Amino acid sequence: MILPVHALIRARIQEGLTRAFGLAPAGQPAIVLETPPRRAFGDVAVPVAFELARRLKKAPRVLAQELQAAVGSIDGVTRVDAAPNGYLNLFLDRAAHLRTWLRPAPAPSASISTDKVIVEHTAINPNKAAHIGHLRNATLGDTLVRLLRFQGHPVEVQNYIDDTGVQVADVVVGFTELEGRSLDAVRAIANDPAVRFDYYCWDLYARVTEWYEADKARLDVRARALHAIEEGGNAIADMGAFIADRIVRMHLRTMARMNVDYDLLTWEGDILRLHFWATAFDDLKARNAVFLQTEGKLKGCWVMPIEDGGPADPDAADDAEQREKVIVRSNGTVTYVGKDIANQFWKFGLLGRDFYYRVFEKRDGHPLWATTSEPGQAQGVPKFGRARAVYNVIDSRQSYLQQLLKQALATMGFTEQAERSTHFSYDMVALSHATARALGYEDAESQGRAFVEVSGRKGLGVKADDLLDRLVETAEREVASRNPETPAADRRRTAEIIAVAAVRYFLIKFTRGKVIAFDIDEALSFEGETGPYLQYAAVRAGNILAKLEERDGVSASAVVARLSALPADALGAGDDGDELWGIVLEAARLDEIADVSVRSLELSVLAKYAFGLAQAFNAFYHRQPILKEEREDVRLWRAAAVVYVRAQLAKALELMGCEVPARM
Repeated sequence: MILPVHALIRARIQEGLTRAFGLAPAGQPAIVLETPPRRAFGDVAVPVAFELARRLKKAPRVLAQELQAAVGSIDGVTRVDAAPNGYLNLFLDRAAHLRTWLRPAPAPSASISTDKVIVEHTAINPNKAAHIGHLRNATLGDTLVRLLRFQGHPVEVQNYIDDTGVQVADVVVGFTELEGRSLDAVRAIANDPAVRFDYYCWDLYARVTEWYEADKARLDVRARALHAIEEGGNAIADMGAFIADRIVRMHLRTMARMNVDYDLLTWEGDILRLHFWATAFDDLKARNAVFLQTEGKLKGCWVMPIEDGGPADPDAADDAEQREKVIVRSNGTVTYVGKDIANQFWKFGLLGRDFYYRVFEKRDGHPLWATTSEPGQAQGVPKFGRARAVYNVIDSRQSYLQQLLKQALATMGFTEQAERSTHFSYDMVALSHATARALGYEDAESQGRAFVEVSGRKGLGVKADDLLDRLVETAEREVASRNPETPAADRRRTAEIIAVAAVRYFLIKFTRGKVIAFDIDEALSFEGETGPYLQYAAVRAGNILAKLEERDGVSASAVVARLSALPADALGAGDDGDELWGIVLEAARLDEIADVSVRSLELSVLAKYAFGLAQAFNAFYHRQPILKEEREDVRLWRAAAVVYVRAQLAKALELMGCEVPARM
């Protein structure tokens, strides 16, 4: 695609700078490549002469002319012009590049690091059903994983399971205190085919919250349950472990519907049982990164001093708490911060300890691994952890915690790891009022606001599976109206593919710092900036090629094979040739867009690009028909462009976790 072309151009210009001006590579300015405002000015514009003008005391126009002579010819470039304004304009060999880009993709560039990257995402509390906010986390995380792998990075995908947290303790309290149930009774509910256990726990969790609010003294029951779960080896801990295991399995099924998968489930309980925190705690104490507070409200707590200019705790009651973060409570229990510090150290291979591992379940024939505290349960375990870089996909409310993780790494002397510890943050997902009403949910407190906010703790919101079911049903009606002859099973599968694209694209297309008000009708529309619109463009491209093969007996592969013997006049300068080349060149930018998306951590860049490519394709084929074109060479070059655009559009959709259905 386009990045190898850019790399070659930069290398040749650097050589030209050395020849023309005696500048060693280390002393050269960065070679910026721009897109000219008009196709007549070329395909790539290089403004390096402006960077050199002051240093070399020459006009940009003169420098551009001297550089043009020094650069000479470049493979794949038909012309290098020194523009009067000082730009160096390059014209690519259109036919040669299209032929090249239509060949099978080469292996990833050798310049890509082979060091592992860990991406942790989803991390839903295992106490109730997943909701739409969790879908944004998983969608962003999974798309980041796909982009990194597309670039050639080895990626390990982790899903952190907080099985010893307060949310699991709350559901245990609900079963034991509100319903008086034993573990056997909870198992019976979970095994009842008429009961959705994650939905049952959703409602129970909301009831427990109300129970606490009615009498704050009941929070002592929660504290005792939490301590029992952390301690282990008792009935409360056994119930918590069962609930977490069963809910996680249901979460995995929900995420599988979204085309989201993982390599490792990291269970928080194992961090405690294997004394990861104890090891990290000893190291932190040895480096004076934490200390025992002996006075004030935090007396008896182990705290981490917040460095000057460090993160500000949004929950701190006063300046004293703002300057110190509790890591171990006065009763000896570890806060989530402490457990996360230990886990972050392990991810980078800095802890000196490791988990044991077990196969949690098989997914598409491949094992999904999970941590365990018990040795000798699995053979052939991959080497987990020991990453060069870590991305934690967590919403923006956790920014304070993530900054503390970086501070802990830096305080321990692991400055490089601190720099490569990245918080991939995002804002909340709400619902449009129309969607909230359609799903039978409207929060009275949201009246007068632009969106309806959800709250799992209050039991208010939309469960992810309910949302997906509604989208599938709506999409299936649309597919049936357009393709009434299609078998019911095929209609259902197409509807599922469309529904997933509708959700995933909607959750990606907004900048991650923006609050999203999800709207079913907007997401499912076949027109506008939606996943189904992109899918429809790809399907339409496929239909054009299928009709060409049916009519002329020329398959897509045959079109590509015949290009070498065709004159390239159809790609020549002029309105039609420029438009044809323009759609090809835009499709070739996918690797550039992937690079920008990863470097900026703004995945909406990919979504906007894919939408623009689909729009450009729809405009192109209306203005330059393929099947009605009488000139064979022109028809085949246009068909070749359709082959390439369809492949790139399908790949862009794949990077966003979306498929292209056979028909729509």
